[in-house]
Amino acid sequence: MKALKNMEAIFTVAVAIACGASYVSFMQPSAARTAAAAQANPIPVVVVSAKRLTEQEKKISLIEERQALLGNATASTL
Repeated sequence: MKALKNMEAIFTVAVAIACGASYVSFMQPSAARTAAAAQANPIPVVVVSAKRLTEQEKKISLIEERQALLGNATASTL
């Protein structure tokens, strides 16, 4: 008997959650209004106009960065 009472309680809770969820879904704005709002406020676009580094420039940059990090590490320990 206890198992049937528990199943009845679970069913009642599930129905209550389903009804609440359907009510909330009707309160959400429609897709047409959301699309119109998205067109009114366009997403900003960033354009980067810089040249790419060559392989040699990348290696030099990495070497300089490592040297700077090593220089800072030894200076902080003194």
